[in-house]
Amino acid sequence: MDTPVKRVAVVGTGVIGASWVAYFLAQGLDVSATDPMPGAEEKLRKTVERHWPTMEKLGLAAGASPDRLTFYPELEAALQGVDFVQENGPEREDLKIELFRRMDAALPAHVVLASSSSGLLMSRVQAACAHPGRVVLGHPFNPPHMIPLVEVIGGEQTSQQAVDTAMAFYAAIGKRPIHPRKEVKGHIANRLQAALWREAFHLVDQGVASVGDIDTAIAYGPGLRWALMGPFLNLHLSGGEGGIRHLLDHLGPPIESWWADLGTPSITEELKQKITAGVQEELQGRQSGLLESERDHLLIGLIDAKAASKTLP
Repeated sequence: MDTPVKRVAVVGTGVIGASWVAYFLAQGLDVSATDPMPGAEEKLRKTVERHWPTMEKLGLAAGASPDRLTFYPELEAALQGVDFVQENGPEREDLKIELFRRMDAALPAHVVLASSSSGLLMSRVQAACAHPGRVVLGHPFNPPHMIPLVEVIGGEQTSQQAVDTAMAFYAAIGKRPIHPRKEVKGHIANRLQAALWREAFHLVDQGVASVGDIDTAIAYGPGLRWALMGPFLNLHLSGGEGGIRHLLDHLGPPIESWWADLGTPSITEELKQKITAGVQEELQGRQSGLLESERDHLLIGLIDAKAASKTLP
């Protein structure tokens, strides 16, 4: 790992924040964590302990240790001497604006303030900062301690230097950062997920398929290919020797007809009940905890295999 960042502040240590803490520690960084919730420190340390065997399997950097975690009840104390901030507070714009105002006031102007927000726009979050140019989105994909993707987006007042610094930092610690050029609700990955969810919910709502059938269709169909390459490269391979252009020329009209037929469901109480009952039926005989553990075990193998590939992007 080659990065000038040596100490990271993690602000907010819920599910996402705690996952970030485990990852930063595994990369050999010092972590200053803070969260105002009662019992937050004990819960965080237990979560890091639970994640640590996974971090060991993925590979630890030199000097990596849970002992390099320090918890502070007060925000300003946790920010002292840090080189980078990863914020993971509640997804409320008013709270984020005030939180970033306080962080901005407490830190030197060169320290980048990154938010894990899944949907808020940095142009709004940075509004009350005296140094708005250093505010960026650093949106991870859950769980951050395993999934490499990070979306880095600036707001209207964000400097290119701050974006470049964040991109370089995440890349240096083993992430796969991407830089969307425009702010949009939900960023990129969540919008793509939402498109799939919309049609999945529609198919259940219309009685076309069960919850279990849809999960099987993705997990044992296109999901296997998507885990290796994105939608455009997969379409390119489907085009044979002619590649993506051949596929678009010949399958463009059918694809457009499918788009025109996609549903626009509303998440009504009735649909909520259908989805919940379907998931419960799918989980019969399985424990959610064991399912999560098995998912993580398989993810480690997949991540290792992708890292070893000389061809896949």
